[in-house]
Amino acid sequence: MGVGVALGAAVIGSLYTVKVVFLVVVLLAVGVGIHEIVKAFGGFGIRVPLPPLLAGMAAMVLGPYWGGTSFLVGAFGVTVMVLLAWRMFQGAEGFVRDATAAVFVAVYPALLAGFVPLLLAPEDGPDRVIVFVVVTVCSDIGGYFAGIFFGKHRMSPHISPKKTWEGFAGSTLACVVGGALLVHFLLQGEYWEGAVVGLAGVVCATLGDLVESVIKRDIGIKDMGTLLPGHGGAMDRLDSLLFTLVPVWLLLTLLVPVA
Repeated sequence: MGVGVALGAAVIGSLYTVKVVFLVVVLLAVGVGIHEIVKAFGGFGIRVPLPPLLAGMAAMVLGPYWGGTSFLVGAFGVTVMVLLAWRMFQGAEGFVRDATAAVFVAVYPALLAGFVPLLLAPEDGPDRVIVFVVVTVCSDIGGYFAGIFFGKHRMSPHISPKKTWEGFAGSTLACVVGGALLVHFLLQGEYWEGAVVGLAGVVCATLGDLVESVIKRDIGIKDMGTLLPGHGGAMDRLDSLLFTLVPVWLLLTLLVPVA
């Protein structure tokens, strides 16, 4: 609980003071997440070059705040080219395996995180980020309590044994209500627009959790890291956020455009 409160305070404090400081917080969190994934892949015999990944991620997380979607696409393309060339000079053996893993990490989490500056850039960007973060947190909290009190039917026992359909129902209720209220009061949108954002959020947050569970099962680890006491690694906290980010950005752009 203390870790979550501290992280929340750091996020909100930077978000409503200097936007770029918030992006630096995102940069550090995603950088740690990339390091965790690369280290985990290395234990599985997959060599992924860390320096170009971190440099590319930094460009994707910072640049689009000023350069928009065009900069994000360009930075991603250049990052992939550098990754392929970097790995090429290390020899042909295992090239396809390592290069595929490197491009995977360039997408997840680096490219997905690059939508944070797009969400943040407008004048009401901090409020849009709050909608995105709180909707995702609602999924976790609603699912946690509903799962504890009512959870009986497992959603995907082979991937994530603790997830239940009852927990998912709790997540859905929390996200729909939270999304409706936040979009209406923070962005002056309609309640139904916020409900749509909440529905997309709960589906994507759940998928994000399950995708990371599959990754960890495939490489034989329980947590991506030990950075956060009681929470695992950075990627164990970022998984649902990364999957929720792009759909929420897209829906808010379409449904509640900047005036």
